[in-house]
Amino acid sequence: MDTSIVLEARSQILIVDDSLDDLSLLRKILRDKGYGVHSTPQAERALQFLESHTPDLILTDLHMAGMDGYELCEILAANVNTRDIPVIVVSGADQVVDKMKAFSKGVADYILKPYVPVEVLARIRTHLSLRNLQKDLEVRVKERTRDLTKAIASLQEEVDTLRKKN
Repeated sequence: MDTSIVLEARSQILIVDDSLDDLSLLRKILRDKGYGVHSTPQAERALQFLESHTPDLILTDLHMAGMDGYELCEILAANVNTRDIPVIVVSGADQVVDKMKAFSKGVADYILKPYVPVEVLARIRTHLSLRNLQKDLEVRVKERTRDLTKAIASLQEEVDTLRKKN
């Protein structure tokens, strides 16, 4: 079985789940709704993928062979390049302690298996929308900061000119 990441040429969602059935079902649901899908059954492969790609959202299971979803989320949250990517856990782990631990690792949302596709899609839309608003706000802040920096420099020039005249 090939465990390489499957790439699609649309908007970006990364799925990490060692259950090939769950991976296949999520991939189908998302593709049918027009999302681009990157998928892997291994957290380690997901991290390799993230070295050169930036998806808009990540779906991950928690209990996987090798590196588990908790460790993956912790690594993502600690990395400046991935910490702002929303991570949604899709897991059968339904204990409060599982959810608390996941949220403490930086998870944005938690969906229990078996899930209802409509719920998964609604949460994905919500988090993608929030992420897009966040990106827009970051761009606006950079633009305003640039404008203010120019205005301050211009005012400083005027102050310097007035000081030289006096």
